Amino acid sequence: MSFLGLDIGTSFIKAAVLKPETWQLEHVRRVPFPDPLCTGNPHRCEYEPMAIVSAVRVLIDQLVPHSSDCEGLMICAQMHGLVLMNGKREAVSNCITWRDERALEEHPSGLGSYFDAILECLTPEVRAQLGNELLPARPICFLYWLNQQRKLEDGLIPLSLPDFVVSTLCGSDPGVEATNASAYGSFNLETFDWHRGLIGTLGLGHLCWPRLRHEGDVVGYLKLGSKTVPCYTPVGDAQAALVGALLGEEELSLNVATGAQVSRLTNSLELGEYQTRPYFDRKFLHTFSHPPGGRVLNVLVDLVTELAEQNENRPDPWAYIVHATEQVHETDLDVDLKLFSETGNVRGKISNICSDNLSVGHLFRAAFRSMAESYYRCALKLWPEKSWKGLVFSGGLACKLSALREETRKRFGSPFRLTPESEDTLFGLLILGSLFSGKAKSLEQMSLDLRTQNMKGSG
Repeated sequence: MSFLGLDIGTSFIKAAVLKPETWQLEHVRRVPFPDPLCTGNPHRCEYEPMAIVSAVRVLIDQLVPHSSDCEGLMICAQMHGLVLMNGKREAVSNCITWRDERALEEHPSGLGSYFDAILECLTPEVRAQLGNELLPARPICFLYWLNQQRKLEDGLIPLSLPDFVVSTLCGSDPGVEATNASAYGSFNLETFDWHRGLIGTLGLGHLCWPRLRHEGDVVGYLKLGSKTVPCYTPVGDAQAALVGALLGEEELSLNVATGAQVSRLTNSLELGEYQTRPYFDRKFLHTFSHPPGGRVLNVLVDLVTELAEQNENRPDPWAYIVHATEQVHETDLDVDLKLFSETGNVRGKISNICSDNLSVGHLFRAAFRSMAESYYRCALKLWPEKSWKGLVFSGGLACKLSALREETRKRFGSPFRLTPESEDTLFGLLILGSLFSGKAKSLEQMSLDLRTQNMKGSG
C-alpha cells in the first residue's frame, strides 16, 4: 500500500509516494509555487488560486503511474493562507498569504494601523485564548481589512489554502481541521471552536465560517487513474514537520529553515507568553515561531557576495560558508541578529571587529552563536525548569550546518539528534497517513518505535 503526499510550501509544492511498509518516500517531485500577482502595492501578496490547484494537479498526475496501490491523499501546506469561496465552491478572491502586510496600513481613523485597531478590541484573555497567534499576517487580519473596505459579501466562506485545494479537487464541502483553523488568528483553544466573540466584535459574523473537522476525517474522494481514493483533511505544515521529526514529549524541537521555530509538546492546554497550537492525539505545541533562521542569514550572505553578484557564473556561496565556519571553532566577533521582528525590521549589530576576526568564517560562526542564544532564550520561556532530555534538529539549515548545531549544543549543554528524513513534512504525512487510515493506533507509539530504529545524527 501507499499514500500520495503533498506539501504546498511557500517556494515549492512537493509531492511523493509514501510507503508505510518501508517508511520510505519514493518518486519525490516538486514544482515552483506560482509567482505572485502584480498588484502594484508592496503591502499585498496575492496568488491566483486556480494556478495553485493546477500545479498540485500536475504533481498528482506525475505520481499516478507510480502509485497503483495508493490508498489515500495526504496534504499539508504553508499556514495562514486564505481564499474566499462562495456557496457554489468557487473562488471569489485571490489567495492571500502570510507575506501580505495590508493589516499594517494606516487605518482611516488615523489612530494607527488596521492591526492596531484589531488589538484595541482585544483583552489579554482573548489573546491568550487565540494562542497568541494574532499577528498582522493572519487571515483574521486580512478579513478585517477587506470588511473595512466593504469587500466582503454576506455568506462568503473564508477557507485555508489547502482546504480550498482539496475542496476544488474533490468537489467536496469546505471545512478545516484544528491545526489549520488555529492559524486563522480566530480560533479559541479553550472551546476548540471559532472565537465567536472576536468574530462578532470585528464585524465578521456575516461570513460562513467553515465547519471544523476532526483529524483524520475523510473530506472527499479523488480519481487517480482507474482508482478513486479518499482525501484526508489537510493539516498544518509546522505540525506535520514535527511529526516527521518524531518529536517526543521529553524533547525540545529546533526547526531551522527559511524561518525558525522552537517548540515543545504538552499533554494539556497551558496558555502562556508563547504561541500555543493544536497538535495531534489531543496534544498541544508551545512554540516561538520568530527566532532567527535562514531569512536573517541571507542578509549576511547578500553582504559577503555583493561584489560577486556581478559575475553571472557566481557559485553557490553556502558551500564556502559551511567550510569556513567549520574551520573556526571559537570567535570573539559579536553578531546580534535582531534584524526582523513580528511586525517589521529592527536593528541588529556586528561589533568587536578586529583584523583577525573579520572573515566569513568568524562572521557566520558568530551569527550561529547569536542564533543559538535566541533559541535558548525561547527554550527557557517554554520550559523554565530546563528538564528536556535532548534536542531535535529539523529543517534544511539545521541539517546542513554542523557549525550551527555545534554552537546550539554548546549553549544548551544537551545531547541532540537529527530528524530521520530531510523531507520532514512529507515524512510526517507518511506517519499521519498510517494513523488516519487505521494502520496504526497511536502517533506517540509510532514515533517512539521509529526513534528507536533510527537515531541518525545523534550527538
